[in-house]
Amino acid sequence: MTSGSKTRILLCGLMLSLCANASAPEDAATTRALVASLGRPAPARTPFAEARFMKMLDKPLVVSGQLAWLGEDRLERSVEHPNREVSTIANGEVTQQREGRSTRSFSLKRAPQLQLLLDSFVALLGGDASRLEQAFVVEHHADGGGHWTLTLTPRDAKLAQTVSRIDIDGSGNEPHCMRMQEADGDVAIDLLGAYAAKMPDAPTRDALASLCGGG
Repeated sequence: MTSGSKTRILLCGLMLSLCANASAPEDAATTRALVASLGRPAPARTPFAEARFMKMLDKPLVVSGQLAWLGEDRLERSVEHPNREVSTIANGEVTQQREGRSTRSFSLKRAPQLQLLLDSFVALLGGDASRLEQAFVVEHHADGGGHWTLTLTPRDAKLAQTVSRIDIDGSGNEPHCMRMQEADGDVAIDLLGAYAAKMPDAPTRDALASLCGGG
């Protein structure tokens, strides 16, 4: 066998290996079944740790606490570290309580990131694929090893000017990561459930992408 033939065989083997390990798109029925399996009875609470990477900052902002779906369109985000803060979304209003400060309330329309968090989180914890599809174009990829990714692109053009997409990674019926990619290049990466405890002391985008991808 010539060296050229051996090279072609090695390349073919490599391509087959890469194809076997690559995630493949799933059909609509499989996607809806996955979303249904993620449903939890309200109230449903999960720990989270978030790293927000912003172009204007050298280091990410890292917070941790709990996310809670309280039923219907009610969501609570409780930050426990480094400072205590509770944000509640209910009836189209956002209420923020910060330690040592007066309570602040404003319309949800002023916070497109929170609107998309509400739409995605409530749809997932409610196991409501129809609601998810109303708010987002949904793409579902699975790698055959149990890991899956849902990519959510906002249907609302105005919201998409702020947040270009949300990627949710998980395995089985457990979401592990939520990555909110903002249109200006900033990104917030939330580690959910048991993964919240895996937030590195000095997180980077690459390290969190590897973690969320099952690395």
